[in-house]
Amino acid sequence: MRARQEPEVDTWDFPRGVASVAVMHRFAVEHGADATSILAGTGLSVADLDSADRQVEARTELLVVRNLLRALGTRAALGIEVGRSYRISAFGIYGYAWITSPTLGEAISLALSYFQLSFAFCTPVVEFHDQQMVARIRHDRIPADVQQFLVERDTFAMHRVLDDLLGRPVDIRQARFAFPEPDYGDRIAAILGVDPRYGQAETSITITAETLNQPLPQANQATLALCLAQCRELIDRRTARTGIAAEVRDHLLAGAGATGIAIPPSLDAVAHELGTTGRTLRRHLATDGTSYRILLDEARRGLAEDMLTATALSVEEIAVRLGYTEAGPFIRAFKRWTATTPAAYRRSRGPAAARY
Repeated sequence: MRARQEPEVDTWDFPRGVASVAVMHRFAVEHGADATSILAGTGLSVADLDSADRQVEARTELLVVRNLLRALGTRAALGIEVGRSYRISAFGIYGYAWITSPTLGEAISLALSYFQLSFAFCTPVVEFHDQQMVARIRHDRIPADVQQFLVERDTFAMHRVLDDLLGRPVDIRQARFAFPEPDYGDRIAAILGVDPRYGQAETSITITAETLNQPLPQANQATLALCLAQCRELIDRRTARTGIAAEVRDHLLAGAGATGIAIPPSLDAVAHELGTTGRTLRRHLATDGTSYRILLDEARRGLAEDMLTATALSVEEIAVRLGYTEAGPFIRAFKRWTATTPAAYRRSRGPAAARY
């Protein structure tokens, strides 16, 4: 095996641009759905879908998915059709960075490095072997009612983008799906160019190394460097907290005290402390492209880093103070936040921290 790569964020619950909602909304309207019903409950208007700067939280996009399924759910291969309507242009500067990458394999690696700029709900874990690349598509955390749709949407959106990058059909060596063969299995086989295996332990796509090493026709190193700088800036802007989001996170940190946030306050309780209602606070956070859950996660990360650096508390004790029932889930969360373990983070802070 040459290498293994996975996204820096091991979750689908991150803010994203509104372009994915726009793609699904346009598809739904083109196939007879009511324009306003697709956006019901999201707080979005049709005009909002044209905003390059508008962000939404992932759960808002999930509402759109559920509305789409209610409107067009009887349509065969809906997830595949929707997925194939995603083009590189929908991904903005993130997609342009793929276009200017030297090879298809490097474009895929870049996509994983800046995964927070995607619209995916499936989390890909990629293994690069000498002869092939296996993309394992994790979907176990996606709500059951939308899981198969999003597996198909994300898988076939990725496939369409790879075709577009190469300017020809990508060479798929093998495809596996963790759900039974649907009635439209022949269509899946025609698109992928292979007969998939169904009812497998995982969903995965295998691509040959020869295909990964194919130079991309619009590769340009100077332009790629500019694109990557803009991608980093965009992630920084999306994760920076101002306004009501900053107030909520600061409130959580200020209220933590020495005991941490083992029993975090509810959203309604925080809203009351800030002089507003839970419904209003939830709406403002959604407009900022975040949620109470994300901000609580950020507060826990900050407290975890402080405790690891400045206290003698064990990893198990820190986990309890942050509301985890045991160390394992906390360690996994910390690795998701920082790409390292709590113990390694403590050692990296210097001799004083390492003593603990």
